[in-house]
Amino acid sequence: MLDKGIHPLKIADGFDLACEIACKRVNEVSEELDISKNNYDFLRKCATTALGSKVVSKCQDHFANLAVQAVLHVADLERRDVNFDLIKVLAKTGGAIEDSSFIEGIIIDKDFAHPQMKKELTDAKVCILTCPFEPPKPKTQHGIEIKSVADYEKL
Repeated sequence: MLDKGIHPLKIADGFDLACEIACKRVNEVSEELDISKNNYDFLRKCATTALGSKVVSKCQDHFANLAVQAVLHVADLERRDVNFDLIKVLAKTGGAIEDSSFIEGIIIDKDFAHPQMKKELTDAKVCILTCPFEPPKPKTQHGIEIKSVADYEKL
């Protein structure tokens, strides 16, 4: 349009008018969906349509289910609001794309401190600290010299 000599403000006004017409038409054809009845088929269809890219095309339905689960877990249905900051997508190397899963809670990504540690825990208790986890350092420093078994026994 610029090559045809149309002024940029006219082009912008045309896009604004087209947007108003499109929004009016969407409102005319839209219908209210009640998702509180635990029927999430429409949400899955919307998610599948949104995921229509080549990256996840081979498992669109799987990712659509994951997306619906994630959104419904953080959605405030009364206010019709979703806080997307509460959803985190964490990518891990290795495995297949079909291994992706929804985890309700917190993921703590830590390496093993020792190779003999268990790889999987059940009914684990977790303590989250916001302070250093170190024993307090003594105010005075002493040196202990152990040269024999007798010195060790005394200690």
